[in-house]
Amino acid sequence: MIDTLIATLVSGLVLGSLYAMMASGLSVIWTTLGVFNFAHGALMMIGAFVAWTVSEAAGLGLLVGIASGTLAAALLGVLIERLLVRPYYGNRNMLLITVMTTLAAMIILEKGAQMIWGARLKQLPRLVDGEISIFGATISAHEAILVVLAPLILLSIWRFTVRTNVGRSLRAVGQNQRSAALIGIDVPVAFAIAFGLSAALAGLTGALLGSIRFITPSMGAEPLVKAMIVVIFGGLGSLGATAGAAYIIGIIEALLILWLGLYWTPFVLFLMMIVVLVFRPTGIFGSSQ
Repeated sequence: MIDTLIATLVSGLVLGSLYAMMASGLSVIWTTLGVFNFAHGALMMIGAFVAWTVSEAAGLGLLVGIASGTLAAALLGVLIERLLVRPYYGNRNMLLITVMTTLAAMIILEKGAQMIWGARLKQLPRLVDGEISIFGATISAHEAILVVLAPLILLSIWRFTVRTNVGRSLRAVGQNQRSAALIGIDVPVAFAIAFGLSAALAGLTGALLGSIRFITPSMGAEPLVKAMIVVIFGGLGSLGATAGAAYIIGIIEALLILWLGLYWTPFVLFLMMIVVLVFRPTGIFGSSQ
């Protein structure tokens, strides 16, 4: 029983690492623009497919593939911001409009991926082979690298937003766009950087996930839903709160799968999200002010 519980917690840690990277991308866009990007999961899928194409089809190696997938997703994110979001800045219905435009982008990217790569399942090789034992629980070395890599990436993003001029400009735009513009910050450029950074996180997550799960045109749908639950659960607008909530949700999900099974787990997770929205609208780590 103890061994099963430890294995479940380790599995939750792996899930939490993936959710943290996905949800942090959503959090970056929300903090800067105040909108959700529903194409985020599709960008993750594009990152995985491009990584597969470069590393397997072109034979250039996994690391080059991961870098290419991350870059391709970032460029697509900037393009989505330029074509589907920027025209509606200042519109009083911008939040609703961007929901529709990014949903349209998600459908276009998924159908486009199916046309380009087909519906046949694909998978990337692992970064490293072998297994690692953690307190008696065995996971692949690839998953262990993911558990270590995710916090380092999130810490780097946090340092970027706090310690660099570009990062501080993103925070300033998120707090007050007009004041940021008055002090010389190019607000549209800041929005494009936020979308690009968020999409790069999605692409990197997809490339890493492609070594664990099969790559399909719809592979980003479930992680997107989980990332949204994480962002709402932790509290909008805080990278640290989002990361903390991701690991909590990952562990809770792993325990629910153990105790209730796959069928009831999504129901309980959505129920938790509704309860948080009702009793703590700012999230469990958010400020009540």
